[in-house]
Amino acid sequence: MADDTPPALLFIVVGTTLRAEEGDRPLAYYLKDRIENALTERGPLDPVWRVCVIADVRWLHEEALQGRPTISLGGPGVNMVAHQWFSELPDSLIVDQRIFVQMDPELTDLRASVWGMDNADTQVAVEVFVRRFLPRFLDQCIEHATELPDYDPHPDDADDEDEA
Repeated sequence: MADDTPPALLFIVVGTTLRAEEGDRPLAYYLKDRIENALTERGPLDPVWRVCVIADVRWLHEEALQGRPTISLGGPGVNMVAHQWFSELPDSLIVDQRIFVQMDPELTDLRASVWGMDNADTQVAVEVFVRRFLPRFLDQCIEHATELPDYDPHPDDADDEDEA
């Protein structure tokens, strides 16, 4: 019998501007790969984790997603989530006013905003985040996975089954 436990979700949010789609979305998939590799290295996890790249517009308009661990990628000028979080999240790292990692240093709030003043700086910010912050971020995600609210990524499927 298959395990029906839904996966724990971690979101990487990117902007929907052309500049974000061209520069940040490919970088988001790189970060997704790095996160999935880090999770795999930890061995079997319960629940299983699923990492999703999602547009800022969708994340902002679907409240059920907002209770999940989330990494915003790209700056406030191209990512509406980064724009919203700019004044909400403390700075964990700033390099030469060009490379930024914003997140709660205690990690009680599982949100991070990773960005640079241009795409090259954002690439550096992602590498710094992966090396310096990701292990602790994932530790907290895993530790608090059972506290996350339930989320059905396919709510319409249940309606279809009821009609059959």
